[in-house]
Amino acid sequence: MTTGALTTELVADPGPERAAPVVTRLAKPDKRRSPEDSPDRGIVSPNDWRRPRIKWTWRISHGILLVLLIIVGLGPLLWLAKSAITPTVDTLQNPMAIFPHGVDWSTLSLAWNKVGIGVQFMNTLWIAIGSWFIQLLVATTGGFALAILRPKYGKIINALVLGTLFVPAVVLLVPLYLTILHPPLVNQSLINTYWAVWLPAGANAFNILLVTRFFNNLPREIFEAAKTDGAGPFRLFWSVVLPMSKPILGVISVFAIINAWKDYLWPFLVLRDPGVQPLSVRLPSLQQAIQLDVYLAALAISTLIPVVLFIIFQGMFLRSAGLGGAVKG
Repeated sequence: MTTGALTTELVADPGPERAAPVVTRLAKPDKRRSPEDSPDRGIVSPNDWRRPRIKWTWRISHGILLVLLIIVGLGPLLWLAKSAITPTVDTLQNPMAIFPHGVDWSTLSLAWNKVGIGVQFMNTLWIAIGSWFIQLLVATTGGFALAILRPKYGKIINALVLGTLFVPAVVLLVPLYLTILHPPLVNQSLINTYWAVWLPAGANAFNILLVTRFFNNLPREIFEAAKTDGAGPFRLFWSVVLPMSKPILGVISVFAIINAWKDYLWPFLVLRDPGVQPLSVRLPSLQQAIQLDVYLAALAISTLIPVVLFIIFQGMFLRSAGLGGAVKG
């Protein structure tokens, strides 16, 4: 580490009465650093980066890796989109060819109208919206109670919620099904209703713990100031906490909608009526009854919402991955 050097200077002669004082100053340290001391140094040193052979080798390897990631990540989606508008014969004979005999757009209309995918698409949309709202409501209110209000028994409840994560979901299928079949305080079964999917989706311990941790990182000085100004619990929750929690709300929203969109086992058990079944349940039963090109078109339609959601919320999702503090300053 470079340190400053002591330098001695003589000021101009002030006169015969006083001697010229000696001023000692600390010279400024040398801020130049060697490449080895750079905090951004990686596997390859700056000196090696100046060599053309190493520089181009790394750039070519990065380009190949990027192409492979694009093929692995987008390849199946692009192939599905291509096969959705390709005749069955072309898909079976030349699955990797790009439209050898043209494009057939009629498969999309057949899948939407005649096969009835449009009905299942709307059913899936309603199930996803309801599950999203219930999960968001339970997670935010539960996290607010545990992290902001902090009751005396809050640690016990937090431990119980954490303990439910260690219970396998398969173990809960039978008691949960019996509860939906004969719900307490209600004399009517919830089978073949969307409530049979919405209500169990709200009991998500992971979301509650995630929101609780995020709320714990919020500055409590703002809450104390709001209480001093006369804000009650509801006003504190609606006007102060929720506006500061947009990142975590976006993360939970993406998780809730995608999980509801792809869930198969539980909707298959409680939604036996084909008129209310989502795409995840209905499509496997239609596979043997329709042509391959129409079936692939139906699969392509079912992937629209998750892809669009990821494109819209990817920035918020990536920014919220660390779940850092919501307020700076």
